[in-house]
Amino acid sequence: MSLLLWTSVSVAAMTPTAFETTLFADQPPVALSVAEMSDAQPAPMQTAAAEQEIVPPPVVRTLPPASNGGATPGTDIVVTGERRGLAPDPLRSVNETAFKATQAIDDAITGPAARAYKKTLPREVRKGIHNFLYNFREPVVFVNFLLQHKIGKAAETFARFAINTTAGVAGIFDVAKKKPFKLPRRSNGFANTLGFYGVPNGPFLFLPITGPTTLRDLFGGAIDRLILPFTYGSRVTKPAFVIPFATLSVLDHRSEFDGTLKKLHDNAADPYANSRTFYLQRRQAEIDALKRGQPLVGGMTEPPKDVDERGRPIRDEDAITPPPVVRTITKPAPAADPPRDTGSEALTPAPSAANDNAGAKTDGAETAADRAPAA
Repeated sequence: MSLLLWTSVSVAAMTPTAFETTLFADQPPVALSVAEMSDAQPAPMQTAAAEQEIVPPPVVRTLPPASNGGATPGTDIVVTGERRGLAPDPLRSVNETAFKATQAIDDAITGPAARAYKKTLPREVRKGIHNFLYNFREPVVFVNFLLQHKIGKAAETFARFAINTTAGVAGIFDVAKKKPFKLPRRSNGFANTLGFYGVPNGPFLFLPITGPTTLRDLFGGAIDRLILPFTYGSRVTKPAFVIPFATLSVLDHRSEFDGTLKKLHDNAADPYANSRTFYLQRRQAEIDALKRGQPLVGGMTEPPKDVDERGRPIRDEDAITPPPVVRTITKPAPAADPPRDTGSEALTPAPSAANDNAGAKTDGAETAADRAPAA
C-alpha cells in the first residue's frame, strides 16, 4: 500500500515532466497548410497527410540580414532546416478535457499558492529547496547515464551527488557546480534512455495529475521512481515523506515556470496546443543532446529563456548555430562613356549629387566604388 501511494503521489514530485508539465506541449495542427498545398499540387499522399496532425519543427531564430549599402534589397537568401513531427495526438479531445480541468485547478489553487510561495520565501531559501529536490534525484540521473554508456557523465553525476550531499548539507547548497569542481546539474531519466536507443514517443497524453507526457515518458517515469527506494530505503515511500516532498516539488516547479506559463496560456489562441508543443520539443531537444554526446545543462529542470507565440521554446543565442546565409550582391553596370562630338567641344555631363563632395575623378585615381571590397 505504501509503495502504491509513493508511485501515485510522487508523479508530480520526482519527474521533470511533472508540474513543469502542467503546462507543456505543441501547436495547433498544420492540416490546413497541407490542404492548401494540395490545392496547388493534388496528390493522394498529400490528402492522407492532411488528415494527420503534425507537430511543427523546432524554432530556430535566424539572424536579420546585415545592412550593406552595396547590397540590393531582396537579394539576401536565408536557408533554414526543418524537423518533422514528434508525437501524434489521437486522443486530443480527451487530453483537452484533462487540460482544462488541470488549468481550472491551477487557476484556483496551484498558481496562487506557487506565487505566494515565491513572494513569501526569500530567494536563497527557495534556491536551497530547489537544490535539495534535484540532488535527491541524482541517483536516477547517474543510473541512466550508465545505461546510455556515458561513463564520464555518470562519474560527474556521482561526484556531484557525493559533494553536495556532504559539503552541500543534503544538497541544499550546490557546491559541486562552483570552483574547483565545476560540475553542472543535468537532468536524465529512463524515458531519455528509451529515446536515446530509438524508442518512439507513442501517443501524446495529458493526464490530470501527471500533466503532459507520452506513453514512453509515462513508462520511463515509473521506472525512475523504482530506483529511489533502492537508494534511500523504504522510508521514502511512506506518506510522511511523500506528501511534503510532493508538495514542495509542485510549488517549486510551478513558481519556477510561472513566467513561461503566462506566455503559453494567457491570451493564447490555443493554450493546449502551446503546452503540447512546449513539452514535446523540450523533451526532444534533451534526447537529441544526449545523442550528440552533449547532455543539456539543467535540461527539463530549468525554464527556457523565452517561448514564441505558439509555445515553441526559443533557445539561448549562444546555443544556436545561425543558419547559413547566402548573400547575393548585384554589381551596378559600369557607367557609359560620355558622348563625344568630334569637331566641337566635348559635352560634360552634370555631376551627380553623390559626387558633389567627392570632386571630379582624375586619371589613374580610384573611386569609392573601386575601393569597395568584393563580396
